[in-house]
Amino acid sequence: MAEKNQNQYHPPESIGHHQNNQESLHTMEDEEAKRKKRMKWTIGIIALVIFQASPSFGISFVAPIPVKNTNWGPFKYDTSTVNFSYGGVQVGRAINPKSMANCKSTKKINVNVTLSSANLPSNINSNLGSELSSGVITLDIIFMFMFKKTKISQMNCTMVINTSTRAVQSLSCK
Repeated sequence: MAEKNQNQYHPPESIGHHQNNQESLHTMEDEEAKRKKRMKWTIGIIALVIFQASPSFGISFVAPIPVKNTNWGPFKYDTSTVNFSYGGVQVGRAINPKSMANCKSTKKINVNVTLSSANLPSNINSNLGSELSSGVITLDIIFMFMFKKTKISQMNCTMVINTSTRAVQSLSCK
């Protein structure tokens, strides 16, 4: 009977030590799996940040600018500036050369324009992405004339560019 008790008796230290080894193996395997999972997430997030394309545009076109003279005499004007802005930030500029519009006529001037979103701040770029994906960009145009009698006239316009057809969709002036 003494032999039976000896076979059945296990010291508590050896049982606890055996369980601790198994628990530590499971814990180490779990920690390793968690570490690998964190590495995958980290690599994915870094790749998303690096390869994320920021919305931008670069457009070059010839803008036909009409100068309408409703007077009975000729209308002379000096060099003028056309500023294109998006969200209040200038994205392009064109120079209109010195010229003259005859009486009761409209003079059509073709001006080369290059627009770029390189100078836009990031808070405005968030709206730009949605406009570019829709295929339409809305720009504000400020047209400043310098008259011979040292008066300045300012014309505010809004232009909508359809990026899918690569054409000016609408132009409205105030």
